[in-house]
This record gives sequence, C-alpha cells and structure tokens, in this order.
Amino acid sequence: MSDHHVVVVGGGFGGLQLVNGLKGAGVKITLIDRRNHHLFQPLLYQVATTILATSEIAWPIRHLYSDRPDVTTLLGDVMGVDKVAKTVTLRDGPTISYDTLVLATGATHAYFGRDDWEPVAPGLKTLEDATTIRRRVLLAFEQAETASDPAVRDALLTFVIIGAGPTGVELAGIIAELAHKTLPKEFRNIDTRKAKVMLVEAGPRVLPTFVPELSEYALKALNDLGVEVRLGKPVTQCTADGVQIGDEFVPCRTISWAAGVQASPAARWLDIPADRAGRAIVEKDLTAPGLPDVFVIGDTASVMQESGAPVPGVAPAAKQQGGYAAQVIRARLTGKTPPVFKYRHQGSLATIGRSAAIADFGRIKLKGGLAWWIWGIAHIYFLIGTRSRFAVAWSWLWIFLSGQHSARLITQRETIPDKK
Repeated sequence: MSDHHVVVVGGGFGGLQLVNGLKGAGVKITLIDRRNHHLFQPLLYQVATTILATSEIAWPIRHLYSDRPDVTTLLGDVMGVDKVAKTVTLRDGPTISYDTLVLATGATHAYFGRDDWEPVAPGLKTLEDATTIRRRVLLAFEQAETASDPAVRDALLTFVIIGAGPTGVELAGIIAELAHKTLPKEFRNIDTRKAKVMLVEAGPRVLPTFVPELSEYALKALNDLGVEVRLGKPVTQCTADGVQIGDEFVPCRTISWAAGVQASPAARWLDIPADRAGRAIVEKDLTAPGLPDVFVIGDTASVMQESGAPVPGVAPAAKQQGGYAAQVIRARLTGKTPPVFKYRHQGSLATIGRSAAIADFGRIKLKGGLAWWIWGIAHIYFLIGTRSRFAVAWSWLWIFLSGQHSARLITQRETIPDKK
C-alpha cells in the first residue's frame, strides 16, 4: 500500500496532527497550504498587541517535515475538488490526484453580509491580520501625538473591538494594558491613559460560551482594566470615521473585528450540505456524506457530539479530529475496523489581562491568578519546539516583571484608513 496517496489541504492544527499520525503508515502524503507556515492561532492576538513577535508563534511547514521523505509540502491555493476524478486543482498550479483527501482548511472572518467593513475592521486569523492590527494600534498613538484637533485626537485614541468572545476579550484587555500601563511615559503631547478601549457585544454577556459566573468575573476584570463594555446592542455600521452602536455613533479610527467566523468553501467544493457558518456537515467518521475517501476536519467541519451539541471550533478539537482521521486511514489500510470518533473536552481557557484569566474544566472552574498561570503553562506546552517555548516564556516573564512589551515595531508603514 506504499503508493496510497493522502492529500491534506491545510497546515493548521488538524492537518498537522493528521500528518503526524500517519508517520510510518507507508503512505505518500502531499500537504498543501496557501501559506508556508503553521500558525499557533491561540496566541495570534499577542502579536497584534505587541507582546510576541511573529516568529515566536509560526513555523515553516517545510522545516517541520524536513526529516519526513514521505511528506511533500506544496505552497498553493486550492480552487476546487473533482470528487469523481479524485483530483484537487490549484490556482496557477498542477492538478493533484488523491486516494484519500483530507480538507482541513479552517475558517476566516464572517461579517454577516457586510464584507465592505473588512478594510476598516480587520479580523484576526493570520499573521498578516495581526501585524495589520498592531500597526494600526501603534500608528493611532503616533498620529494622536501630533494631532492638533482635539476631536481627531480623541478619535485616534478610541479603540473599538467588535465581538466579546475569547479573541475580543483578550484583544481589549491587552490594548487597555498597553495604553494605561506600558505607554504613558513614552509620549509627551498625549496622555495614553485617557485612551478609550471599547468592547462591543450584541449579546447579553461577554464570553457567552462560558458559564455566567466566569463571564461576570471577566466583565469585572475588563472594567478594572478600564475597558468600556457595551452589551446588548449590535454594531450596525463601520466606517473610517467610527462605528454605529444602536442609536449612538462612536468616532474612532481603529476597529478590530472578533464577532464571527465563516468556514472555507470546502462544502461547496464537494457539493455537500453545510451549516449556517458554511461548515461541511460530516458523517460520524468525519467523512463527507457519500464520499468515504474524503475527510473534513477542524473549523471546516460541523461535527456533532453524542449529546447533540456541536464540537467547538477550538485547537484541541481540530487536533483530536486530525488524530482520529489518521487512525481511520491506518485502519482501512490494514483491513481493521476504524474506531468511533468521540470528542474529549479538555477545558476552556481565556485570559483578560495580566494575572486575570478564567478556566472551565467542567466540575472545576477557576478564575484569577491561578487560572492565568494554568492558561500560560498550557499554551507554552502546546507550542512547537524548545526555542519557541523559551522565547514566549521569556517574553511573558519580561512583561510581568517590567510591564514593557517588546514587539512594538511599526512595519510596512500605512496611514489610518482614510475617511469615506
């Protein structure tokens, strides 16, 4: 079976876990991704908020598999799948045949039909997104330092984050710490402590996937950091001038989007049913309906648990699905009966700011400093390589002791988006 060809589209948590799980299986693997690196997305917001450098949370995929001759890595953008001919088509590239196909193509931002908001309200899914947000945050302070019009200065010093899930809460908390604790001594014409950080959530509470008790703690921790939390009213307009929240228009020049995600077009490629977020609805063994040789995993897939609740779109779930799909492929190649996929919830974690976090492990629920240490240890553990673990741990220790963020570099200079 050495000529069995497994094509994996997507070098995220699910895709890499599957490739790792097929080591020594006697198959040929082609791993395709539109970027040349694997990204540790849970810490992406720390690149956006000047805590970590890009190289500390991303690794070249080719390097990760340099000692795996069974793995061929291709940089390419998949445009479609021919499920009859069993081929994958790349933009400006070859057509690749497969025996088994694994789609682990992840998700991107969802603007709920308002894609025109993206230029002024970037989301946070890629390194490019993170450096764009970081650049805009830092430029806002720089431009406020030279602004002569008080109204313009106030708008520059207003930062709006839309969506109070983990990403939105983490962004808001760190931007507030940056403005109120890290930068005040560095500017002469403005008081960065007067910056307004606003977190907007259409629902009734922050971190709605956590139990109310932990949501209430997170809200209090955000308020203690100086974050203004707006609940119960959606944003109805985003422009370079600001945002419309209910009946109120808030002038601001820096907006970040953390309100929703949309799955990749994998379901459309395969012409199979999808849920409202575009995730492909898969069988219990994570294969596409009627296509036993095609697996869909991670944020691309809609997977139901035995309880009837969907498997959450988090990194541990994607890794479990990738490992399970590798088990199924191995079982099929050896004529064995594959196991049944069961999602094991390993807990939910979110950090609000320095020494403030929440953790939900089912019966055990933690908040405050202990949860923050557990959150940090867990994230360092799942990083790839000793160097990255040491670099991230050192960056966090330095910030904890000194209060200074080390990655405050403005690159690829741009201006704040022009008014329209």
